[in-house]
Amino acid sequence: MSASPIPSSSGHMDVLDPQDGSLVERIERYDARGMQQAIDRADAALSRARRMPVHERMRVLYDASDYVDRHRQAFADILAREGVKTINEARAEVARAVMTLRLSAEETRRIVGNTIAFDQRPGSENRFGYSRRIPVGLIGAITPFNDPLNLVAHKVGPAIAGGNAVIVKPHEATPLSAIKLLEAFHEAGIEEGILQVIPGYGRDAGDALVTDDRVRMISFTGGRETGERIMQRAGLKKFGMELGSNSPTLIMDDADLEQAIPAVVGGAIAAAGQNCLHVQRLLLHERIYDEARDRFIAGMKGIRYGDKYSEDMDMGPLIDEAAADRVEAAVEQAIADGARCLVGNERDGNFFAPTVLEQVPDNHPMVKDEIFGPVTSLHRFSDEDEAIEIANNVDYGLHAGVFTRDVDAAFRIADALECGGVMINDSSDYRLDAAPFGGVKGSGIGREGVGYVLNEMTEPKVYCFNIRFPHGWT
Repeated sequence: MSASPIPSSSGHMDVLDPQDGSLVERIERYDARGMQQAIDRADAALSRARRMPVHERMRVLYDASDYVDRHRQAFADILAREGVKTINEARAEVARAVMTLRLSAEETRRIVGNTIAFDQRPGSENRFGYSRRIPVGLIGAITPFNDPLNLVAHKVGPAIAGGNAVIVKPHEATPLSAIKLLEAFHEAGIEEGILQVIPGYGRDAGDALVTDDRVRMISFTGGRETGERIMQRAGLKKFGMELGSNSPTLIMDDADLEQAIPAVVGGAIAAAGQNCLHVQRLLLHERIYDEARDRFIAGMKGIRYGDKYSEDMDMGPLIDEAAADRVEAAVEQAIADGARCLVGNERDGNFFAPTVLEQVPDNHPMVKDEIFGPVTSLHRFSDEDEAIEIANNVDYGLHAGVFTRDVDAAFRIADALECGGVMINDSSDYRLDAAPFGGVKGSGIGREGVGYVLNEMTEPKVYCFNIRFPHGWT
C-alpha cells in the first residue's frame, strides 16, 4: 500500500531566537486537518514498517546517526539558534543524539522473546510455544524545547527499532532540530510515511494526534499539567510520560566539597535551569552549611551568561518572555514570603541571572513546584533522616543526588529517596542515555532510556502449538 499524499499545511509559524527575538526561520504549520492527514499517511505506511527486517532497521538507524555525526556543526547551529542552549551545550547535545541513535540500532538486535513451559499445567504436555515482541503500531511523540534534538532521538530511535511508524509533534518554539533530524532519516532511506515531523500547536495538531484511535502510544516529555490533560483526552493507549521534577541534591557533612560544588553549580545552570534534572533544591548538612553555601554562591557568581553563540558563555536565555516573567515573579514572591536572595534575581530580557535563595518557607511553591529556571534554594538539615524527609516532601520524584564518602550511608539514603534515579557523588542532573530514565509520583509513568523505551514500544505476543492432534501436521 502506498503512502497517502504529504499533509497540507494550514499556514506558517515563525521560529524565533529566544536570545533577541529575531526570526530564525518561517516554516509550515499544521492544524488538526494536517495532523489527520499525517496519521492517514502513517497508518498506510505501518505495514511496511512492521515488515522491515531487523538488519534494515539497524542500517537506517546507523546511517541516520552517521549523517548527524558528519553534520554535527550544522545541527549544533540550528539547535543553538532556535533554543536556549549555548553553542557548547548544543554541541554536547548533538553528540548525545548520535549515540542515542546508535544505541537504538544496537538494541534492535536485542528484541527477543522467551520459550514458555506450557507443560507446567496438567493436560498441556503436548503444547509448545514462545513469545515474541511485536510493534505497538503508530506512535505519537510530543517533545519539549529544552532538548529538541536528543529527546526527539530518544523517541524516534526506539520507535523505528521496534518496527513502528512514528509522528513527531515538536515543541512549537523549537521544531527545526526535529525537522533536521528527519532529513537525516530521509538520507538514510527510510520509507515515506514511517517517520513524519508535524510542527503545530498543541491545541489543534497535538490534540488531533493524542485523540486519534489509530495512535496506539503517546510518548510525551513536558509539563505535568499538559501530561495529565493528554492522558484525560487520549483514551485507551499506552503512555510514556516524563513530566518533570523538583530535584534535590544532598551534601552530607563528610562530602568532598571540591567535587560536590562544581557538580551542583553545573547542574543548577545547565540549559538555564530549564531542565527536568535541574538542581532546584540543594540540601546541606548543618556542619558544612556555611562553607558549602559560600562555595556555591561563589560558583554561581562565576557563571558567564549572555550571547549563547560565544564560546565563552556558560548559560543562555530562557525560552521566551513568558518564561522569564514566570521565573522572575516566582523569585519575587518567595522573597516577599520570607526567603533571602543570596545572589542573582537580575533580569535582562529573557536572560535571568543564576539565583540562590535560602530560608524559603517549607511549603512555598518555590520548594514544592518545578521552577524551570536557573534558581536553586538552599535547605539545612541536621541528620540523614531529616535530609530524606525534606527531599521526599514533594509530589515529584525523578532524580536526586547525594554526596558522601560513607558507602553505607549512600546505600541507605539512595534506598530511602522516592525517585527514579539516585546519582551518588554526582548532582541530580547526570543522565546516561542507555540507562532507564523516569520517575515516580508526579514525575511521570514509564521509563525512557533506549532499551527500556524500546520494550514499551513493542508488545509480547504468545504463540502456542498443540503438537499432537488426531490428523497430524501437513
